[in-house]
Amino acid sequence: MSIENVQSYMTKLGQQARAASRQLLRADTNQKNSALLAIAEQIETQAKFLQTENAKDLTAGKENGLSDAMLDRLALTDKAIAGMAEGLRQIAGLQDPVGEISDMSYRPSGIQIGKMRVPLGVVGIIYESRPNVTVDAAALCLKSGNAAILRGGSEAAHSNRALAQCIARGLEEANLPTTAVQVVATTDREAVGHLIAMPEFVDVIIPRGGKGLIQRISDGARVPVIKHLDGICHVYIDEAADKKKAIDVALNAKTHRYGVCNAMETLLVADSRAAEILPELATLYAEKGVELRGCAKTCEIIDAISATEEDWATEYLAPILSIKVVADVNEAMDHIAQFSSGHTESIITENFTTSRRFLAEVDSSSVMVNASTRFADGFEYGLGAEIGISTDKFHARGPVGLHGLTSQKYIVLGDGTIRQ
Repeated sequence: MSIENVQSYMTKLGQQARAASRQLLRADTNQKNSALLAIAEQIETQAKFLQTENAKDLTAGKENGLSDAMLDRLALTDKAIAGMAEGLRQIAGLQDPVGEISDMSYRPSGIQIGKMRVPLGVVGIIYESRPNVTVDAAALCLKSGNAAILRGGSEAAHSNRALAQCIARGLEEANLPTTAVQVVATTDREAVGHLIAMPEFVDVIIPRGGKGLIQRISDGARVPVIKHLDGICHVYIDEAADKKKAIDVALNAKTHRYGVCNAMETLLVADSRAAEILPELATLYAEKGVELRGCAKTCEIIDAISATEEDWATEYLAPILSIKVVADVNEAMDHIAQFSSGHTESIITENFTTSRRFLAEVDSSSVMVNASTRFADGFEYGLGAEIGISTDKFHARGPVGLHGLTSQKYIVLGDGTIRQ
């Protein structure tokens, strides 16, 4: 497809999405839920077709040298298909945020003022590998009343097109416009450039993928972006930590899963507790095959590779952990302020005052006390599902669920009331 044709195609998608977003404003909760349930049924009914199309992507992926981990994420197994259908039904069961009215108050002039929760409009989502993201994104956008333009990775092109057919049929059954969710059909990279530069049609862009992808989108976008570049998460074991809690949390935060953005990448330990706790932790990490990189004091206590300055600023997404011994909570917070990506930080302590300081002073999207960073997740937060985790401060921060895909507008109620 030529550059001119790509531009024309993307403009058409944008126009259709904008028109569909206005139609969605008239859709009630029952209609949106009906569409979600119909899509779930379509996915189950078309399981064999989905797997046939997915097999084309898997074959191409193997030929192109995709890693086993990437191929695993790409595969639409029976379990993956069942999971997508169940996810749709779960989102249908969530409370609809659209139309919620809050903070109503009377003014002396006689008017009532409040806030109403409303959709953002048109959401563009750019993502890699996992075809299940197509369904998750479509469902969250639809339930929150937003039209969606979805651009998946070329490695999942056949799978995403097949899923798009299921989504369109479900929308049609619920008498909603099929253009409410559009999957970009072309794999031409120019499509992304146009999608992120159409503020007249697209209200927000959400990139999901590696740091390189998100950085490119953020640098080139003319549309607001909800993003996180990386997840350099910290756990700080305070001098007043309970030893068992400290070991349990530090082990879980690193080894529960490695390739996720809420895994701990740096462990900070108070000097007064390092000799007591680090040897036991090092043994447990060794059993899990975790490579340890430590500061000079850490290397005196346990067998670890000497850490470089670069280690403190690295998101490993692998069984590698950097460890630093710090004097106290002040040095721990200074280190976090310098190296954190603003994702998630946790303190292990029994000192109420110290925990309150940590909560107040650490500037990340999730800050925890005596809990694993692995809990920084939309499902675990009770959001039902998430479209991603934002380390921005506007418009959404932390796990972005249905509420994060909406905004608020002021509403004013009068009775022929005029300003005096």
